[in-house]
Amino acid sequence: MDTPMTPEQSLRLIESMMSQAKRSFSRMSFYFLLWGGLLTLAMVATQVWTGVEPGTRYGAPWGVAGLVGGALSMWYGARQSRQEAVLNPMDRIINWLWASFVIALLLVLFTTLLEGDDPVIPITLMTGIPTFLTGQIMRFRPLVLGGVLFWAAGVVMQLVPDAGARTIVYCAAMVLGYIVPGILLMRKENGVRPA
Repeated sequence: MDTPMTPEQSLRLIESMMSQAKRSFSRMSFYFLLWGGLLTLAMVATQVWTGVEPGTRYGAPWGVAGLVGGALSMWYGARQSRQEAVLNPMDRIINWLWASFVIALLLVLFTTLLEGDDPVIPITLMTGIPTFLTGQIMRFRPLVLGGVLFWAAGVVMQLVPDAGARTIVYCAAMVLGYIVPGILLMRKENGVRPA
C-alpha cells in the first residue's frame, strides 16, 4: 500500500510541477515569434509578387518560410533538449499536439495544391486548434484567444473575395495570434529566469 505524503513532500511536488510549467512557458515563445514573423513575411511577399504580376501564384515565399522555420525549430528544439534532459508531461502533450498539426498541415497542403486550390484558408482555420489547445494546456489566455482569432480569420478570409483584404486579415491574425502571445510568453520567461 502507498504511504501518504508528508506536507513537506506535497509542497515539494507542487513546487516541482510549478517549476516545470514555468520552464515550458520559456521554451514556447521562440516558436510563436519565429513562425509568426516568417508566415507574416511570406504572406506579404506573396501579395507583393502577385500585385506585380497579377494572376500568377507564388509559392516560393511559403516554401522558404517553411524550410527556414522548420530548420530553426529543429535546431532550437535540439538545443533545448540538451539543456533539459527530461520532458515533463505538459511538454510531451504540447509536442505531440504540434507534431500532429504539422502532419495534418502537410496533408492539407498537398491535397489542396493537388486540386489547384489555395491552402491558406484551411490552414488558417486548422492553426486555431493547436494554438487554442496550447493556451488551454498552459493556462495562457493570449494563446486561447489567438486560437479563436485564427478560426475567425479563416471564416472572414473565406467571405472576403479581395486578396488584399485577405492578406490584411491573415497578417493581423498572425500578429495577434502568434507574435503578441509570443512576446507575452517571452516576458514570462524573463520573469521566471533565475537571478
